[in-house]
Amino acid sequence: MSIYMDRAVAMRKSEDRHYNCAQSVFLSFTPETGLTDEQAMGICANFNAGMKMGSVCGAITGGLMVLGLYGIDAPAVIGSYYRALRENHNGMLDCADLLKANAEAGREKKPHCDDMVYECVQLTENILKENGKLL
Repeated sequence: MSIYMDRAVAMRKSEDRHYNCAQSVFLSFTPETGLTDEQAMGICANFNAGMKMGSVCGAITGGLMVLGLYGIDAPAVIGSYYRALRENHNGMLDCADLLKANAEAGREKKPHCDDMVYECVQLTENILKENGKLL
């Protein structure tokens, strides 16, 4: 596992503090940026539960915020991020749709959300490496 995934796993397992999905992805990459944890937590505070209205999954949004923070905003790169996620989730990106499909499959919410966080951390890390932003 990478340091980014290690951080995400630790946050998702934390019993001392709750990290929403966006925070779990975003904070996995922020220690090297100079942002404090409190600043990063605040930036992501309203992106849980699909922007608090079932829209785009917070983990997906967290990855987009990381990419932007590291200067990656090319439409082709962002499009590849979306395509990879759509391919893995039957075209769905919205929290409400993902959770509904998860419930219909008989899975609990927390493991699903953890998996989304881990998938987005891995995908974001791969994109950052491919674009020379990480070693």
